[in-house]
Amino acid sequence: MIGRAAATVGWSVLAVAAGAWLALVEVFWLPLKAGVVPVPLSVLAAVVGNLLLVRLAHRLSGSRVVAVLPALVWLVVALAAMVRRPEGDLVLVGTGVTGWVGMAFLLLGVLAAAFAAGRVLAAGVRPVPTGSGSGGAP
Repeated sequence: MIGRAAATVGWSVLAVAAGAWLALVEVFWLPLKAGVVPVPLSVLAAVVGNLLLVRLAHRLSGSRVVAVLPALVWLVVALAAMVRRPEGDLVLVGTGVTGWVGMAFLLLGVLAAAFAAGRVLAAGVRPVPTGSGSGGAP
């Protein structure tokens, strides 16, 4: 019993670290450009990363709670990037082309995280039978 609890805590720490690292890398990729053309690599990484990380955390840990942790941490880091620091730094801006990439990053990243978490959470839930069970009309 203690071994299972320790394993769950270990997987939780790993899931949180992976989710935070992924979000930080993606946030700092937001202003990436090739010359003057924006390269929305962070948007693709947010979608693919959130889908895969939640599924991988669930597969490795066997816990639905641990599986949701990377998505939650990703959201916290992404939202924190929108807040101006006391020094005046702002990572996720809301103007120009970079603003559009940032909005796509947030929207699609959150949708991917919610979809992945919803699949994991619904995996262990049985559907409720409907009708009277007699085979006839209700």
